[in-house]
Amino acid sequence: SIMKRYNKNLGDFGECAAAEYLKSEGYEILARNFRAAHGEIDIVARDGGFLVFVEVKTRSSEKYGFPSEAVDYNKRKHMRLAAEEYYRANPTDLEIRFDVTEVSAAIGGGVPHLFGINHIKGADI
Repeated sequence: SIMKRYNKNLGDFGECAAAEYLKSEGYEILARNFRAAHGEIDIVARDGGFLVFVEVKTRSSEKYGFPSEAVDYNKRKHMRLAAEEYYRANPTDLEIRFDVTEVSAAIGGGVPHLFGINHIKGADI
């Protein structure tokens, strides 16, 4: 469907925007779209002494609430399980942290427009 394709394109754009933002903040991107048995981690990065698992939420409108509110209990549980799987495959002495990156964007005329990024460190996952 057109809406499904729109949402996928918007989500892809949001993840790219989030990765670029994180790089500009000094993060080293280690993996994108890490797929595990129990879920997926949008971005795995290193921020100094932290191994950071980042959930990216992209929205075209805030009328349905802020993007971070879409990280529900089930999604958090799957993120934790996927993070454990990544950690087992890539052991490290780094501390673990979960972040949420909210991207406000829209695709108009087939062209993505970025409105803003809100990065939440140490989200309650």
